[in-house]
Amino acid sequence: MLYYTDLHIHSKYSRATSKSCNLEELAIWAKKKGLSLIGTGDFTHPAWFAEIQDKLVPSGNGTFRLKPEIEKQIGASVKFILTVEISTIYKKWDKTRKVHHVVFMPNLETAQNFRQKLDTIGNIKSDGRPILGLDSRNLLETVLESGEDGYIIPAHIWTPWFSVLGSKSGFDSIEDCYGDLSEHIFAVETGLSSDPEMNWHVSKLDKFRLVSNSDAHSPSKLAREATVFTTEPDYYSIMNALKTGDGYCGTVEFFPEEGKYHEDGHRKCGVCLTPEETKKLNGICPVCGKPMTIGVLYRVNELSDRFGEITPPPTAGNVFSLVPLQEILSEIMNVG
Repeated sequence: MLYYTDLHIHSKYSRATSKSCNLEELAIWAKKKGLSLIGTGDFTHPAWFAEIQDKLVPSGNGTFRLKPEIEKQIGASVKFILTVEISTIYKKWDKTRKVHHVVFMPNLETAQNFRQKLDTIGNIKSDGRPILGLDSRNLLETVLESGEDGYIIPAHIWTPWFSVLGSKSGFDSIEDCYGDLSEHIFAVETGLSSDPEMNWHVSKLDKFRLVSNSDAHSPSKLAREATVFTTEPDYYSIMNALKTGDGYCGTVEFFPEEGKYHEDGHRKCGVCLTPEETKKLNGICPVCGKPMTIGVLYRVNELSDRFGEITPPPTAGNVFSLVPLQEILSEIMNVG
């Protein structure tokens, strides 16, 4: 049996999300997309945490589900895991770092401990994805100190502006980012603009399980990417699968060319270039004359130490690529 999960999503308290989003809408869309388990998103936000406490009940082994009367009303049932995306912005080694992390918690008590610790550090009330002036290593330490079995997965690791390996504000390795606590990182999220095969070119990532999630800001975007497991759909089985590979099947992927950060350029200038074209221009936009945003493909090439045809590393899973139905229909009908 395959269990499709989508663990990196946002609730109605994220910046770009429809105000109509709630736990019921997430469950309805999860059913439409064939998902067995999804993240709650945004559990650090006080109002969303209160909604989680009000509408969800434990369903065993670190998972939750909507109360029976709510499930009956909407005709949909899905398991939830407590998740939140955290943005850390800080100075390290004379450079401003901007890194996004997906945090996982096994129960409400541990999540509450984590929330309270963050509340003393920064503002967790203004947005579903709190922005903290906290070193990534110290965020991980806070997760570990909040209770047993909390963990972090670095989010969309190649995104230029807000990721652990991004060209604008990231590092050259996971170890550089998380320091002496990097042994507690056992999985990384590839993001919409890269796929596993691209990541296999970087041998220093071999030790990590690769996951893909939608990073959805609205329920209809659920499962544009997802992670597939053959283990039981619960918190501890998934955590063990990511650590050991036992029950980890692989990922459902966007074609990375569809990701908005795949190649280099300037969106406002209408410029989109391959790494080879960027190098010929010395990274300068041919329209405005300013440095271009260096995309995921260029950055992966920078850190690659394998070239040509790649043998998947032992940690690799199966890769299933798809194109969203609405994009297929829009192409057929010749509409936007």
